[in-house]
Parts: sequence; structure tokens; C-alpha cells
Amino acid sequence: MFTSMLEAFLNLFRPIRTHQYPAEEMVLPSGYRGLIEYGIDACIFCDKCEKVCPPGAILFYQHEDGTKTYRYNPWLCIYCGECVRACPKPEEALWQSETKQLSALKEEGANEGWFVWEEACKQSREEYAAAKKSAKIQNKSEE
Repeated sequence: MFTSMLEAFLNLFRPIRTHQYPAEEMVLPSGYRGLIEYGIDACIFCDKCEKVCPPGAILFYQHEDGTKTYRYNPWLCIYCGECVRACPKPEEALWQSETKQLSALKEEGANEGWFVWEEACKQSREEYAAAKKSAKIQNKSEE
């Protein structure tokens, strides 16, 4: 214990030995599994990617007119590639690029608004299903 205290005291009078390393771009290996890319023109909105995603990083918002909006959270994604494998149009609608995800500075910044969006997606599907069901019942009653 005495030795470590003596060493700490002597370090107060020694020159600083910290080296400032330059920020270097990380070289990614070929085949690196990076960000999930999405092609809206080729997507058939089958929701298979959303269903197989283990952490739930892909969501579809159901609009009243039947259209859907794709949403992806790169900070929640574990980059397993299950969504790409499940996609009926891989390399067109959904593919995994070799682009590295940037780190979030704060935990709040990473998932900011995501959980609100998640609830909104769930609610939009329930509302769409209810509206579709009521329209079906109304059509049957008119016949």
C-alpha cells in the first residue's frame, strides 16, 4: 500500500504521458453486417420483416386508407439479418448494407420517440382492423 501511495505522489511531479491518438476511420471487413436499407418502391408491405425481427426494430404504421409507413430503429437493431432473409424481395425491398451505425451520444437520443411510435403503430393497426370489420358488417347489413 505504501508503494502505490508513493507512486501516486511521485506522478504529481512527472510530465504528462498521455498521447492524443487521432480519430481514425475503422476499416470494416467485407461482408460486414451493417445498417438495414429499405427500398420503398419494391416493398409489398407483407410485414414479414416486422414479424421476424427479434428486438422489434422494424415497424409498419397502418394508415386509414390502407397504406403503410415503414419505420426502422438502427439503435434497437441487433443486425442479425433475419428481416432480410424473411423478405420476399431481398436486395430490392430490404437488404443489409456494409454501412456502420453511428453511436448515439445519449441513451435518450438513441430511442427518442421510438416507444411512442411503437404504441402509435399498434393503435393504428387496431383502429384499421376495427374500421375494416365495421365496414364489412355494414356491407352485409345493406345486402
